[in-house]
Amino acid sequence: MVDDLEAIRRKRLAEMQQQQAAPQMENDAQAAYQQEQAQAERDAQVQAVLRQIMTPEARERLTRLKLSRKELAEQLESQLVMLAQSGRLQSRIDDERLKLLLSQMQPKKREPTITRM
Repeated sequence: MVDDLEAIRRKRLAEMQQQQAAPQMENDAQAAYQQEQAQAERDAQVQAVLRQIMTPEARERLTRLKLSRKELAEQLESQLVMLAQSGRLQSRIDDERLKLLLSQMQPKKREPTITRM
């Protein structure tokens, strides 16, 4: 009889713990969903700005760059959006200007020099 009572208590305790955990999991899932939605909205806004300030060829180059060097592409996107929002862009970014910007952003490579004695 004591064992039965103890088993019932354990079962009830486990049920209560599950009931307390369920709302927390729902809140976590809802927060993650809201974060995803906010990120998707920010991405859509960035893409809209880039469509306005870049030619199709430049956007295509930026997309290809994202596949190989994501961090560099995101850094360039954020800089372009900031320039556009501050009004410091006089004309649309074409492919040649984008190449120039990319070459300026990449660190200069040092050529190794070997001195022989």
